[in-house]
Amino acid sequence: MHGSGREVILGVGGGIAAYKSCDLLRRLRDRGYSVTVVPTPSSLNFVGAATWEALSGRKVTTQVFESVEEVRHISLAKEANFIIIAPATADLIARIAGGRADDLLTNVVLASDSPILIVPAMHPQMWNDAATQANVESLRARGYVVMDPDVGALTSGDVGQGRFPETARILDEFSAITQSKMDLLGKKVLVTSGGTREAIDPVRFIGNQSSGKQGYAVARSAQQRGAEVTLIAANSNLQDLVGVRTIHVESASEMLQALQQEFSQTDILVMAAAVADARPLQVADSKIRKDQFTQITLVENPDLLRTITQTKGAQVVVAFAAETSEDVASAQEKLVAKGADILYLNDISGGDIFNSETTHGFILIHGKAPVKVAQTTKDTLAHQLLDEALLQLG
Repeated sequence: MHGSGREVILGVGGGIAAYKSCDLLRRLRDRGYSVTVVPTPSSLNFVGAATWEALSGRKVTTQVFESVEEVRHISLAKEANFIIIAPATADLIARIAGGRADDLLTNVVLASDSPILIVPAMHPQMWNDAATQANVESLRARGYVVMDPDVGALTSGDVGQGRFPETARILDEFSAITQSKMDLLGKKVLVTSGGTREAIDPVRFIGNQSSGKQGYAVARSAQQRGAEVTLIAANSNLQDLVGVRTIHVESASEMLQALQQEFSQTDILVMAAAVADARPLQVADSKIRKDQFTQITLVENPDLLRTITQTKGAQVVVAFAAETSEDVASAQEKLVAKGADILYLNDISGGDIFNSETTHGFILIHGKAPVKVAQTTKDTLAHQLLDEALLQLG
């Protein structure tokens, strides 16, 4: 397996359905895949290179004679773990079936030994033509996965089989192909998420801004990779994830109790929750009247991370630190002092981390230089952290 095991080439054929692949690309990136788009020259009539570069964050070329010094068709083929061709036109299917190499995409296909998923989209008469059907049979016989197009209305106004499948169906097919890359199969992953609340009285509490999105992203990503996942969620409004066992808690002490119950059966623990450092010394049974609500005496909460790592065996522990500055040195000290293996330093100074879809910061690992994480989705970060945790597990 090359690289991170999550490198995808998205080949785009010259059909009107090319615009629908923009959504496919975004969904792949949400799932933590890095995507390089290789459009055919004619597909650029429908969606331009600038769009693909903006959505993928990567350079786009269509001809073998661009960036020749990189021997791009070979380097792309070597780096890719999977290739998806969507949409695949009748002409593109014919060229692949014939072993042609007349643009960058068909060169990459010939040079690659990765699993290839082909998503046809064309007029029903072109799909049903004997030549296309023979080409599809030929590709399937050689181990390519060729989806059947959907039945529905087409651009021409006709109705029949030839429509580009819905993104969800393509992703289901892609998941089936990637099952062999389920690198967390048999592993148990425990994740904390959200923000704890410490009661002052039955109405008021001390809390924080955490939405739980990062913890849920880790839980979802670990489950996609085959892990058995338990999520300890504190006060998050997010929907429970199907297939993930979720334990709902409110306070830091409830979260610690759940952690102590679960940690011994865990391979990887990801502490993404924002835990209150202190709680009120006394909790009033009834609502404190306004005129009496003058001060709150606080007592320190247990340090959940340090407490749990004291019982650590072979488990890998991933910690989070939300700071209002990129103080890497103090985060390194925290990594060591708290007994974690990996720490993600989250720079929240711009106010764009809590409740946001994106994140940026640094990944710190014992004995390694800090890895800077530029603005990325929380799903992508989740996969990066799981990749590192797997390396530590050996």
